Amino acid sequence: MALHINRPAAETTERIEKAIAEAIPGCEVEARGMGGHFEIRVVAAQFSGKNTLAKHRMVLGAIAHLMEGDAAPVHAVDKIEAVAP
Repeated sequence: MALHINRPAAETTERIEKAIAEAIPGCEVEARGMGGHFEIRVVAAQFSGKNTLAKHRMVLGAIAHLMEGDAAPVHAVDKIEAVAP
């Protein structure tokens, strides 16, 4: 059974947003959620011409470190909206 540490949602959403903003410069990012489950919306010029899978990989790659291990603050990303401006 995986151990899940319940961190304040605001702290985790800030970490998600910071990680994505660093990985995808110039993007607009909003994360929300709680209990380890999150929804993420990213608007970035870098998504132009990319298919959905490629966009999702960019977003998930940026937060992979937040999803590692039994005590990861992000247990699941229930929804990703990744769009070009």
